[in-house]
Amino acid sequence: MKRTIYFDNAATSWPKPVSVYRKMDEFIRKWGANPGRAGHRMAVGAERIIEETRYQIAQFFSIKDYRRIIFTLNCTDSLNIGIKGLLRKGDHVITTYLEHNSVSRPLEGLFKKGIITITRIHHSEDGFVDLEELRNAFTPKTRLVVVVHGSNVIGSLQPIREIGKISKEKGVIFMVDAAQTAGVIPIDVETDNIDLLAFPGHKALFGPPGTGGLYVGPRVDLEPWREGGSGVDSESELQPEELPFKLEGGTINTVGVAGLGAGITFIQKEGIEKIRQQEMELTKYLLEKLSGMREAIIYGPQNGKMRIGTVSFNIKDLNPAELGAVLDGSFGIACRTGLHCAPHTHKKLGTFPEGTVRFSLGYFNTKEEVDFAIDSLTQISA
Repeated sequence: MKRTIYFDNAATSWPKPVSVYRKMDEFIRKWGANPGRAGHRMAVGAERIIEETRYQIAQFFSIKDYRRIIFTLNCTDSLNIGIKGLLRKGDHVITTYLEHNSVSRPLEGLFKKGIITITRIHHSEDGFVDLEELRNAFTPKTRLVVVVHGSNVIGSLQPIREIGKISKEKGVIFMVDAAQTAGVIPIDVETDNIDLLAFPGHKALFGPPGTGGLYVGPRVDLEPWREGGSGVDSESELQPEELPFKLEGGTINTVGVAGLGAGITFIQKEGIEKIRQQEMELTKYLLEKLSGMREAIIYGPQNGKMRIGTVSFNIKDLNPAELGAVLDGSFGIACRTGLHCAPHTHKKLGTFPEGTVRFSLGYFNTKEEVDFAIDSLTQISA
């Protein structure tokens, strides 16, 4: 059986640190009860681990009040909770053409219903938003600015600190989609002026699928869209007003959260700066190798400091879907092809509707794997 080279970390990171597997196994065997719903030893133990992870996440993103961390199903869930819980009829939203469908679709749905209006900010050829255009886009009805931190298509990193500062000066809520950056790019909600931070657990934070979170800042009051049991204030007919319970109706993915905590512990032990440096070096190496292929068309910034480890490209005269199938079937290289759930971005790139081939690198990838992939692409293109 051929080895697998996994270049799809932008979708879900793999493999996970061994400590994540061990923590999840230990949790489900020892503490696999419902947290906060009973006073017995297993329930109390489960609640303790959940709250420890909540506090750990708060420290990781420099959040002062750990109760403002809401556990969710994934980053899409977090974005929906934030967007739909905040916006009301007549509100105006500023966003970009770089957004994932997890942002674009909720906004478009509200627009189609006549609830909100939307302004999308343009970006440069290599994927950076125009801050002057952003400043000019605000209206008296602007309620939210929502921006993807790192593009899942072309890898460009947006200046969220500057965008957050502009939003704060305008008195507008600033939401960041950190699907591709949480765990590999340092994020400080205070310094970066972030009111709502949506992040997945299953990508660069090394947690399992089915985990994610939403930071809800003190300037934000969200209406819950999932209501039910919370383990507190059970006599009330309405959802509790207290965070995190207001936005955490029902049983959360306890074993997943335990694994997420182990993933964050791994990052803290390794050092996020070390992880980021390795990603930058490996991405630079991949870009250099791809640039040496005359058949390759590379999209996004070439500067490693201004991007993440997601590289989109095409090979001239080859359909990206067919190329991805050959890479997988003949060479054991797992990658993503198509529109990557971001059609607006591809329309701007001129790669709609076929899309691109996407290699998204992770902490456990190596230069030897990049060399093998380049050699495979050379064989295919020949």
